[in-house]
Amino acid sequence: MSILYIVPTPIGNLEDITLRSIRILKECELILAEDTRVTKKLLTHLEISKPLLSFHAHNEHKILEKVIDKISNNNSTVLVSDAGTPGISDPGFLLIRECIENNINIECLPGPTAIIPALILSGFPTERFIFEGFLPHKKGRQTRIKEICKEQRTVVFYESPHRIEKALKQFEEYIDPDRKICIIREISKLYEETIRGTIKELIAYSDNKKIKGEIVVVISAV
Repeated sequence: MSILYIVPTPIGNLEDITLRSIRILKECELILAEDTRVTKKLLTHLEISKPLLSFHAHNEHKILEKVIDKISNNNSTVLVSDAGTPGISDPGFLLIRECIENNINIECLPGPTAIIPALILSGFPTERFIFEGFLPHKKGRQTRIKEICKEQRTVVFYESPHRIEKALKQFEEYIDPDRKICIIREISKLYEETIRGTIKELIAYSDNKKIKGEIVVVISAV
C-alpha cells in the first residue's frame, strides 16, 4: 500500500538525523520538499539522489490534489521541511489531513525539533507547557501577547530575529517584571547561545548585542 513518511531533518548540525530517516530517504520514490535547494544540500551530504517536488506554504493548496495522486501511485513518499519536523510551524498539516481522508498510510518518524531542546535548556518547569508557534505579525499580535503573559504554564514560541526586539518591548507592557524568560538561538549550530533573565535584562542585552539566527523564546511558568 502507498505510504507517506513524515521525516524530520536537522535544525542545524547535519549529524542530527536518525539512521531510520536516512534509510527511508534512500528507499522512497519521491521527496516532497519545502525548499528543494535546502533539501538537495542535505541529500548531497548523505550521498542520496532522489526526485524532489516543491511543496510549501505558498503552493500546498494549489497542488494538493496532484500530490495526493502522486503519493497514491507510489509505494513510498517522503515529506520534509527545511529543518525540523514537518507540520510544526511548517507545511504538512493539509497534506496529512488529506492523506487520512484518502486512506493513505502515514508514518511520522521521531526526530529533530527546536521546541524540546529549548524547553530543556531554559531550566524552567517542563511538566506542563504550551507551544504557541510564531506570534502573529500584525493582526491579533497584541491579544496573543496579553494571553501569553497571563498563562500559568511554561510557554514556548518561535520568533524572527527581525522582530525579537519589538517582541520583548511588547511583552514588557504586560508581563510580570520578575517572570523569567529564556531565549535560545541557533540550536545545534556553531553559534548556539542561551540567554536567561527578566524582561528588562533581556531588553538590555538586545540593546547591546543584536540577537540573530533561529530563535526560540521560553517563558517560565507562574
